[in-house]
Amino acid sequence: MSQATSQAIFFHAGCPVCVAAEQQFVQALDPTRYRVEVVHLGEAASRVSEAESLGVQSVPALVIDGQAFHINFGAPLSALK
Repeated sequence: MSQATSQAIFFHAGCPVCVAAEQQFVQALDPTRYRVEVVHLGEAASRVSEAESLGVQSVPALVIDGQAFHINFGAPLSALK
């Protein structure tokens, strides 16, 4: 029986703090349990409002099933608008 997978979105801005967090957190998530999408907000500025609506206040941040987890402080979302 297969287990349902959860959606995880890793938002970042490409800064060194973000890249280090991406490498650690995305690789740590079990791919059989999480569908992980990595979103570089510096390159996908159209998704900043989506990140905000999910509760992201700064990057890097990981959103799992709609709940935002702030990992460290690289940049506030306001700097990406």
